[in-house]
Amino acid sequence: MKRKGQKKKLRLKVIITTDIILLVILCGALLAKGLYKSNKEEPQPETKTESANKEGQKPEKQETLEVQETTITISAAGDCTLGTDEGFNYKRSFKGKYDAVQDPAYFFQNVQPVFAQDDLTIVNMEGTLTEETTREPKQFAFKGDAEYAKILTAGAVETANLANNHSFDYGKKSYEDTITALEAEGISSFGYERTAVMDIKGVKVGLAGVYELAEHIDCKQDLLDNIASLKEQGAQIIIVSFHWGQEKENVPNDVQVELAHAAVDNGADLVLGHHPHVLQGIEEYKGKNIVYSLGNFCFGGNSAPSDMDTMIFQQTFTVKDGKLQEDNVTNILPCKISSAYEEGYNNYQPILAEGDQKEKIFERLSEYSQKAQEAGDRLAQESAVQDKDENSENGGE
Repeated sequence: MKRKGQKKKLRLKVIITTDIILLVILCGALLAKGLYKSNKEEPQPETKTESANKEGQKPEKQETLEVQETTITISAAGDCTLGTDEGFNYKRSFKGKYDAVQDPAYFFQNVQPVFAQDDLTIVNMEGTLTEETTREPKQFAFKGDAEYAKILTAGAVETANLANNHSFDYGKKSYEDTITALEAEGISSFGYERTAVMDIKGVKVGLAGVYELAEHIDCKQDLLDNIASLKEQGAQIIIVSFHWGQEKENVPNDVQVELAHAAVDNGADLVLGHHPHVLQGIEEYKGKNIVYSLGNFCFGGNSAPSDMDTMIFQQTFTVKDGKLQEDNVTNILPCKISSAYEEGYNNYQPILAEGDQKEKIFERLSEYSQKAQEAGDRLAQESAVQDKDENSENGGE
């Protein structure tokens, strides 16, 4: 009985062992078949997506979208009067210099490399390009030939503000002629009710020009209308150019500060100023730059100005996935309006300042910027107090 039982157990062990071996062989065959199929016919993402769609399931994302980031560098320079007043001495005038050199590239040749490397260059075009002869009854009236627009093209300037006190020096026709002359050379223009939206590397840059000298603070509605128009046109970066302030003053007045703050409060990303014919400081307000006065640049309005300091202001904007980032990257390039500044006369050829002259301009800008910041902070505090008082009178509503 004992040996019989042992044979039974032995037979059971053999059966179990055989079953295990068969199972292992079967699994190995299936595994080998599966590996062979995987290596031979790799499933494609599109196949998975189609299968999921057929089953009514949400398809899985196959790729991670790349972040779209664009940087745009904008250069701004001040008053460019490409012409002269009929009462000026011809030989020393802008027209006399143009006739002598017979080369549009002469005027911006020292700064052209800077403008050529940026994405957009903006100037204030102060004067007219026209053949009109009926002069407005004013102290100075500026005009040049239509071909002077080639000066901007040769200098790598793409756009110009026309909202200033010399845009109608020879009547409405002279203003229209100026627009036509600029457009013929591929120069965009803006100002007054005319806004411009430029496509720069796929980003919409909106430009508005506001003339303050006639209405002062009452031009605020024009400002708001222009910004609203740019927003409707889809502008992703908004730049407002103001012709404002007091001549020869290096500190902005309260109207300038109030308008600048209003521009930023309503959507401006950069504020540029001109008209004082000298430099004023730069204020940072709510993370945005306000350049109160860029000074003169290629300026035919004076053959020997006492102050020849100027600058090129640059700002680089970053747009990520269609949204403007809050970075504030700036670059200031001190300049002289004349490469003959040491001789004391204006040859209408701006040049980058170097050495001691460069440092002196930086020092001036630092001083003026501190005063501009103080003026801006004071007005902001006064506005906050006023708003608080008004809320208290209205029951805190």
